Amino acid sequence: MPRPPIKLKDVVLESGIEVKPVYGPEDVMDRNYERDVGNPGEFPFTRGIHQYMYRARPFTMRQYSGFATASDTNKRFKYLISQGQTGLNVAFDLPTQLGLDSDDPRAFGEVGRVGMAIDSLKDMEEAFRDIPIDRISVSLTINSMASVMMAMYFVIAEKRGVPLGDLRGTAQNDILKEFVGRGTWIYPVGPSIRLVTDTIEFCARNVPMYYPVSVCGYHIRESGANPVQEIGYAYAIAKAYIDDVLKRGLDPDKFIARLSFNFDIHGNFFEQIAKFRAARGLWARIVRDDYGCENPRAQKMKMIAGGGGGGLTIEQPENNIVRGAYYALISALSGTQTMALCSYDEAYTIPTKKAALLSLRTMQILVEEMGLADTVDPLAGSYYVESLTGEFERRIITCMKDVDDMGGIVKAISEGYIQREVSRQAYETERKIQSGEIIKVGVNKYRVEEEDRAVEYHDYDREKTDEQIGRLREVRAERDNAMVKEKLDILRKKASGDENLMPYIIEAVKAYATVGEIADVFREVFGEFREPVRF
Repeated sequence: MPRPPIKLKDVVLESGIEVKPVYGPEDVMDRNYERDVGNPGEFPFTRGIHQYMYRARPFTMRQYSGFATASDTNKRFKYLISQGQTGLNVAFDLPTQLGLDSDDPRAFGEVGRVGMAIDSLKDMEEAFRDIPIDRISVSLTINSMASVMMAMYFVIAEKRGVPLGDLRGTAQNDILKEFVGRGTWIYPVGPSIRLVTDTIEFCARNVPMYYPVSVCGYHIRESGANPVQEIGYAYAIAKAYIDDVLKRGLDPDKFIARLSFNFDIHGNFFEQIAKFRAARGLWARIVRDDYGCENPRAQKMKMIAGGGGGGLTIEQPENNIVRGAYYALISALSGTQTMALCSYDEAYTIPTKKAALLSLRTMQILVEEMGLADTVDPLAGSYYVESLTGEFERRIITCMKDVDDMGGIVKAISEGYIQREVSRQAYETERKIQSGEIIKVGVNKYRVEEEDRAVEYHDYDREKTDEQIGRLREVRAERDNAMVKEKLDILRKKASGDENLMPYIIEAVKAYATVGEIADVFREVFGEFREPVRF
């Protein structure tokens, strides 16, 4: 009697791709090596943007850090650098992100809670005291107030004698994703894009080695989007910025080369790797075919990817150490340029020194012990991975076409359509977790009901808030307030026109105008965004 066929459960990835039990040559018949995969460092860069990748130089290790005051954060920066970290990824508190000074009543209870408080250039000078910004790359994780933080950083470089032409670093500065995800927007969509475009133009002309924007599929994914939407929406946003900059008359072959991306990692191992391989090839084609760029530097998709807090769990937090190690492995196998690995306690709090060090050691072990820097794209040629990569590219293209059918990403965000789709996707994912359709170990399977969650919290410190407010009042008392008023008046006048605002923001910053004062000028001229609600 013949054995009955084995009943296998269906496997459908979060992206909607159905996974077969076995893959073979027939699954990659439509994949041409030269056209779709290529050699590392060559178009379409599917296998990586450099010829030898980590064999020549390992990925930058950049732990996200910042808390309480600039002085406290400076100490953490120095500690991480002393432990082998090769880049800084700076966190700012919510008042700073929202353009509020630390003594603003609306900032009460939030000063220094989830990042460092920056009120003026004096704070930024303290944060980077004795940090060799001419040798270490710094990423500023801020959006609405990115132009102000960048201005402060540029002024510090000038004061130290570091030529702006040689200064390296990155600003997140992706305001469109804020309307979709995190929500730290201030001004309406149009003026917000203008500020982003001003920074891109200013850097192209004055700070050519700096990345003025890191387009963040990361936060869109963390807000609920699936992996296809993460890339599709991010690329639509990047194209919106490019299209706006082109109106300024800049050469796309030059300024597109200084745009980068910030992507998320959590979920299925192979799904994430295929996502990034597809994204690289697709971006190269978009830049070449849509914008006519022949410069390989412009065609290369540069990214930071090192895990996503959305994949971490409050339940059984030590499991997040394992998750983080897998995220780091995915990131390395995906060809990232920078890895900022989430720490196991981030489902609870700002990473402790111990947790941040553990994440840094995880990345170092991959390079030094596990052989992840030995050869480029070791999964290339896998029937499964190549098949997934091709399917991902097709689905991302479809996603971007859907955005175009909505009237483009700017219109779709302004009217709330993208927000609605991401919220719907987040609801569906949560529903599937609660039903057990999506398994989260320790959450809906293998639970421990009476577990001991030993996590050290970063407690809010009112004394640190008082210290920060005292420092702010000192700045206001010691600066030339007549000069501050003059610089803010000029900025207000220029904001009412169409000039690039970066030179005038820099002048206001040099006079020690505060974050809140500069933001209030823009609030007065631009107004504030009111979020649309779509059902």
